[in-house]
Amino acid sequence: MTEPASVYRRRRATALAALAGVLVLALLSIRSCGGEAAQTAAEAPAEAAAAKPVAELPRGGRRIFPDFRVVAFYGAPQDDKLGALGIGSPAAAGRRLERVARGYAKKTRPVLPAFELISTIAAAAPGDDGLYRMRQDHAVIARYLRAARKAKALLLLDIQPGRGDFLSEVKRLKRWLREPDVGIALDPEWHVGPDAVPGKVIGSVSADVVNAVTEYIAQIVVDHRLPEKLFVVHQFTSDMIENKERVVKRPGVAVTMNVDGFGDRPNKISKYKQFTSELTRFHDGFKLFYEEDTNLMSPGAVLELRPPPDLVVYE
Repeated sequence: MTEPASVYRRRRATALAALAGVLVLALLSIRSCGGEAAQTAAEAPAEAAAAKPVAELPRGGRRIFPDFRVVAFYGAPQDDKLGALGIGSPAAAGRRLERVARGYAKKTRPVLPAFELISTIAAAAPGDDGLYRMRQDHAVIARYLRAARKAKALLLLDIQPGRGDFLSEVKRLKRWLREPDVGIALDPEWHVGPDAVPGKVIGSVSADVVNAVTEYIAQIVVDHRLPEKLFVVHQFTSDMIENKERVVKRPGVAVTMNVDGFGDRPNKISKYKQFTSELTRFHDGFKLFYEEDTNLMSPGAVLELRPPPDLVVYE
């Protein structure tokens, strides 16, 4: 595992270094909601929103689990190394995802695809605010949301806050969270302390922070009469979520712990068994890596896991 781990860290470090240049350019640009992004339902007047019919998920209904199994592509357009979602256009990624997702579809449990877009990306450069992260323009998020809707998929906004904090990044995304098909993922690996640099240390998140975020999201669900929102926390070390047993389950928020980490099948299966055998139970996720996994698991092999995952993410 040491050699593959070093390869992976180098690959991600390369992507972070490339993003340092992007971060400098982004800081010089004027951020605006722009064109079509300003036309979203999130910007509609309160009285118009009140007149709308009750919103549903992209493929019907208002409950994600156990009605559906979610299959997602993870990534961002800034660099192919960030994951499968960023390779090619959003529409092309949606077509590839649909093909992959078919392997998980069952008559008793249909698939709901998802785009997991990294909306806050950890960076190797500190930026003007010293927080080692860059943010996607709203125009980029709007582009992926349009593509997700064409694919009848969810949009999951992933947060790698660097030295920043999760709740502030989530609040920045409020206009998107008012939409019925947009959820949130926290990436604690890329959440570091005030003296650390993303990619050089493995970060973490506390249960208190997770609870603050889900409380904020749950209130948006109530206020806007939204269907259940997907909420994911990535984890590949036992201490990545501090006091995990204290994480609160809230109505309207599908709290999912995604078993992250690459490697060979025995190691991935062992880690999944470890995290899904914990006394405090949440919805279960499982992550696959096209480049780093040894002998990539097929959909059939993934569905043989016990319990079968509710969420499958491809990077």
